[in-house]
Amino acid sequence: MKAHKLISALLLLLPCFPHAAAQAPAPAAARHNLMPVPASVRFNPGRLRVDKTFTVAATGAVDERLRAGVDRAVRRLEGRTVLEVARGLAADPARATLLVEAGAPGKAVPAVDEDESYTLEVGERQAALRAPTVVGALRGLETFLQLLEGDREGFYLPAVSINDRPRFRWRGLMMDIARHFLPMEVVKRNLDAMAAVKLNVFHWHLTEDQGFRIESKKFPRLHQMGSDGNFYTQEQAREVIEYARQRGIRVVPEFDLPGHATAWLVGHPELGSAPGPYTIERKPGIFEPTLDPTREEVYKFLEVFFTEMAALFPDAYMHIGGDENTGKQWDANPKIQEFMKAKGIKDNHALQTYFNQRMLKILQKNGKRMMGWDEIFQPDLPKDVVIHSWRGQKALAEAARRGYDGVLSNGYYIDLIFPTTDHYLNDPLPEGHGLTEAEARHVLGGEATMWAEWVTPETVDSRIWPRTAAIAERLWSPREVRDADDMYRRLAVTSVRLEELGLTHERNQAMMLRRLAGGAYPPALETLASFVEPVKEYRRYQQRPQTMLSPLTGLVDAARPDSAAARGFTRRVGLLLSDAPRFALHFSTLRDTLTAWRDAGPVLEALVDRSPALAEARPLARDLGSAGEIGLEALSYIQQGVAPTAEWRDTRLAALAEVAKPKAALEFPFLPALRELVHAAYERPQLEGTTPAEWRRRVRELANPPKPQPPANH
Repeated sequence: MKAHKLISALLLLLPCFPHAAAQAPAPAAARHNLMPVPASVRFNPGRLRVDKTFTVAATGAVDERLRAGVDRAVRRLEGRTVLEVARGLAADPARATLLVEAGAPGKAVPAVDEDESYTLEVGERQAALRAPTVVGALRGLETFLQLLEGDREGFYLPAVSINDRPRFRWRGLMMDIARHFLPMEVVKRNLDAMAAVKLNVFHWHLTEDQGFRIESKKFPRLHQMGSDGNFYTQEQAREVIEYARQRGIRVVPEFDLPGHATAWLVGHPELGSAPGPYTIERKPGIFEPTLDPTREEVYKFLEVFFTEMAALFPDAYMHIGGDENTGKQWDANPKIQEFMKAKGIKDNHALQTYFNQRMLKILQKNGKRMMGWDEIFQPDLPKDVVIHSWRGQKALAEAARRGYDGVLSNGYYIDLIFPTTDHYLNDPLPEGHGLTEAEARHVLGGEATMWAEWVTPETVDSRIWPRTAAIAERLWSPREVRDADDMYRRLAVTSVRLEELGLTHERNQAMMLRRLAGGAYPPALETLASFVEPVKEYRRYQQRPQTMLSPLTGLVDAARPDSAAARGFTRRVGLLLSDAPRFALHFSTLRDTLTAWRDAGPVLEALVDRSPALAEARPLARDLGSAGEIGLEALSYIQQGVAPTAEWRDTRLAALAEVAKPKAALEFPFLPALRELVHAAYERPQLEGTTPAEWRRRVRELANPPKPQPPANH
């Protein structure tokens, strides 16, 4: 079959492919760049000009938080427009470009029930932002900044009416700074980014087997001996808490126990279930050191410590972890076994419940609500305990049915390097959840979790952002906002905007590649880096063994999650097979990409020869070249309408199976689309005997067999 006949045949397939529908132009009102999408947004005719006369006025509860928030917004506006505008608040509200009205200052300490709603009306003469609280006004200011556009006439905001409020009250980011310590500037820039996408809970994971990261004046050996000197002073903690408060963000600390407790025991081995001595753990994983829950001295110690921490952290919630206790030290301790027998405690799970109940009393005495991972859940615990679920929606729903508040993190484990869509379509209350309205109110929201085995200050931003902005939208916007293609379009805009806050997720890759190459690097290295992703889940543990002291500066660390280049390739393959009128365009683009892959191999081999830090990239370079050659062959068959032999198909698929094996803890996410090209080339003649939809389904099933996804854990 010749190319023109192939194109004619492909026209028959056009209705069968979602790729074609995705190309239809969206209505103007749907093409905004807002993230999260507001609860209600209606664009109107007209625009509000933004120039050097721009001013902001405020009325109502104009406190220091609102003044600071307006100042930050104006500075960011200046940075984007290169306009020098008036500083401070204007005296005349009627003449201001932006009028901000806050009904009340809100709570002195941000709370889970804070009113974050606002309205924003942009007309041709003025924009009016109204909110019942200062926090609501801060949320509205972020939306105001996201509306800024420009054209030949200058900068402007489109006329719009927005009525907005969050869907969930708890929208968080957990940062594990215990496994790898993150300095203050990293924490602050991520708090700025959280505020920009309307997240409101900073979950600060402060203790682990690998580090105890908060100063204790009562028990200084905790941080002195358990941190390698990398910890936050109490004054720094107060600075973070205030920095977050200024942005309407709560700070919930986590002190993990009775397991994940090695760093506790380095300075205080007397608290342990085994005699010690203990040393800071340098490896990733789950370890045995555990507090002894049978000794009163342990609870006396914890009461003093948590009383000190309760005075430091003002939030109503305190997280005790409670996860992944192996129980091995309990099993091996005769005194603990005697205690369990005397108390009628049947197993380690029941013993941990006993520990949790004692901890609960300590926290309640200090006016705190206890929060912990799924393992703490027991129906006989008081209902004010909050369940943090890594197990998933079913576990969260079961806790809600029993009257417990809960927060979802399963599906939001950003350290596992899954695509953004996996997180975006994961909902704390999915459609058909089966909960009553009263039960559903117990689902407070969700948290993205940044476990830190494989991140440093120069890479952590690239693991959090921009994917967490999509999670923020899931937790803020209506459930019906689920268009993944539009999410990716807006996410690209949001990612660039986040850079103005000091985040390094976009810029650091080039720096890391230069370092690996020993200076300037050829475009071939950028091609390779843009088409690979770190392996998913916990496979890096086995494929690239490292410790907490290892330099995280390899190609796997420079690579980004959710490769935009690979997504583009996959989309282009779909268009080639469905968008018949533009077959030649898609063919040409794919051919150029595949040619670049094929030609990258020799260039990268030469680079590796003079840059030993890139030695592990050699097999990846060869695989990329092989993938390019196979793709070009498949394209040629498809263009000519000539069917290859079954032997060609089988040998090429076998070669791609070898390419699919991770090297240096990296993998090629475009391989399903490349397999689809191979199958499409071979299956093409069968089009005559099947419906177009059936042919398409067969190709996709052959290329992308379904794989079960195991649940996330940490």
